[in-house]
Amino acid sequence: MSKKIKIIICSLFFTILLLLAGNHQGHTQSMGVSFSFFFPRNGSFSVPISPFSIRGVGIDLNRYVAIETGFSLYRFSGLSITNVPFETRDPIMGPTITFLVPLELVLQVGNASQQFRIKGGLFFFYNFSNQFLYGNLDRALRDIEDWEVLNSDFDYDNNIGWGYQLGAEYIVYVSKQFGITMGATYFIGGTNLNMRGVYQGGVNGSAFETVQAAYPDSKIDLTGWEISFGALFGN
Repeated sequence: MSKKIKIIICSLFFTILLLLAGNHQGHTQSMGVSFSFFFPRNGSFSVPISPFSIRGVGIDLNRYVAIETGFSLYRFSGLSITNVPFETRDPIMGPTITFLVPLELVLQVGNASQQFRIKGGLFFFYNFSNQFLYGNLDRALRDIEDWEVLNSDFDYDNNIGWGYQLGAEYIVYVSKQFGITMGATYFIGGTNLNMRGVYQGGVNGSAFETVQAAYPDSKIDLTGWEISFGALFGN
């Protein structure tokens, strides 16, 4: 994604947030605090950094349609990467702290005691404290080179990532001002990595080789299921 498109998307996103924050008359949507657990594809199970998962901030456009946002802060032990010439089911990046913000269109039906919601839209995220899991990375490179010994040293770019999401949520209202929520959302997204570096190695008994490697299309993959349990508070 070009810088211009990134700027446009981020500008639209924060404009919507400001409109939601300033629209006091239409701000009838409740706010929720949740424990959200993420199961990334070819990555390591992530637990939330409690209590940093706030969802359901937004407005009801009418009885059946709403716009919501929020944020979650995760600690991933490992995430996979894509668009590289080697294949592995092991995570390559981690541990990392991930700040994730959804922007959702919500279709909702229910009554005073319960509600069912279908959610879909975009999400944006940014990773902090990235690092390579060199044990898994070296093993994957060693397999494609058919070497016995390999050591690597790589660098990367850290960018804002984005993707699509679709999920559902069920709410049981204990009172008019308090409800219990359960939900599941599937995320499909990534962020440009521009992985480049060098690795060297070979077969024991032979001269070692040095290879300059560059994978400009590489991405950190943030695809997987998020399972959430939480509470909803009315205005």
